[in-house]
Amino acid sequence: MKSVDLVIRGGKIVSPDRIIEASVAIAGEHIVAVGHDDVMPPATREMRADGLFLLPGAIDSHVHFRDPGYPHKENWQTGSAAAACGGVTTVFDMPNTHPPTGTREALAMKLKAAERSFVDYGIHALLGDDTVGHLEDLLDGGATSFKAFVGNTFGNLPAPTDGALLEGFEKLAPLGIRTVVHAENSSIMARRQKVLEQAGRIDAQAHLDARPAVAEIEAIGRVITLAEWTGARVHIAHHSAADSLYLLRAAKARGVDVTAETCPQYLLLNTDDILRLGGILRVNPPVREPRHNQPLWDALIDGTLDMIATDHAPHTPEEKTRESIWACDCGFPGVETQMPLMLTQVNLQRATLMDYVKWSAVAPAKAWGLYGTKGVIAAGAHADIAFVDMAKTGTLSQGRLQTISKISPWHGRAVQGYPVHTLLRGRFVMQHGKLVEDAITHGRSVKGIQAMPKPQPRNQQHYSSAIVTPPPGARPNALPAQDVER
Repeated sequence: MKSVDLVIRGGKIVSPDRIIEASVAIAGEHIVAVGHDDVMPPATREMRADGLFLLPGAIDSHVHFRDPGYPHKENWQTGSAAAACGGVTTVFDMPNTHPPTGTREALAMKLKAAERSFVDYGIHALLGDDTVGHLEDLLDGGATSFKAFVGNTFGNLPAPTDGALLEGFEKLAPLGIRTVVHAENSSIMARRQKVLEQAGRIDAQAHLDARPAVAEIEAIGRVITLAEWTGARVHIAHHSAADSLYLLRAAKARGVDVTAETCPQYLLLNTDDILRLGGILRVNPPVREPRHNQPLWDALIDGTLDMIATDHAPHTPEEKTRESIWACDCGFPGVETQMPLMLTQVNLQRATLMDYVKWSAVAPAKAWGLYGTKGVIAAGAHADIAFVDMAKTGTLSQGRLQTISKISPWHGRAVQGYPVHTLLRGRFVMQHGKLVEDAITHGRSVKGIQAMPKPQPRNQQHYSSAIVTPPPGARPNALPAQDVER
């Protein structure tokens, strides 16, 4: 029997439907066997994982590593180090960097910066009025997917017009490419913020008052309508409101290819925490009233919401603690704290480890065309494994985070359940709770392994590309036939 590089023995392997005690054999970057100890091939190295659970490495499809453009907030080295220490083996970075990832040149800059990543990565390029004409070129340049900022957020990128959003979906639907959407109504929010500022409101609650749930409801409904018409694949980012869940349920029942994520902040925090944390908790969409928390959990359990992401969005302490809420930057770090936060909820029996694997690895792998290679511990897959100690307890500390941003709403929170080792394509990037420093640059783009399902475009005869040419037999002008013949 041919020798392999590593055999992991004694761990419990978690999938969405079962937990089994089995050994894992790894050769190079791939898993080659999963099964009983007795059938494992000889190995150069062996590792005991007694008492640990082996989870597919988490896939965080929503991070802002701020590179290029905002190196004082984050960069690919520090952001990916945070991911590695959080049991996350693949991230997808957002395009609101500087310059925005909306041109081939800007995309090349980001891919160059990402060469220092500890973990694998995908790149969401920008879908907007100025980029809709060259989406295919961005895909050729290495983008895996797109992001449309229908709602205003950090970077102040203009929301795409509905016409540009529709045209973008028309172009991407036949390619099968998924678009992430920040779904809030910019017009509603801008008008309400102006009213609040004129009234002198600078308190933290004012941010929520400027971005009511109806802004999310309207935007999600609009995005689903355009996606259903074109057959485009869409993904709703950071779903925050209980009130808009019915739109996702109804769309999925009709067969619309819409996926959606929520984040730990919407599951575990609410307006009580806004009073306590102020601008530290300013994020888009806002953390809402307590009534939203449980329905979001229920939606994860029943599949209305597909996955967990973090919206990892670091800023400096000074940028988060200004007197006026309008001057506090939106977002906070999350990629390193997500797994212990969610594992704690598993320990509290709010969900199972199998549920968590579905939300953190399986669903995002399927949504972005990576499943089979990533998102699963099985022969043929990448050896991406988070080794989890469900008994380990601790307190989250913002000062110990790998991110540059040493300010977090999770600071001081007690947790139980930690990733203790992270294996990426057969190499440890975090071991015994510490970053493996020389694993920098081990990360690589997932573009080469991405395989989206067969596209399902609809109504192509009405696409913008189809209507620029007159139909067969059409007259060259609008005059009736008898007038033309005179």
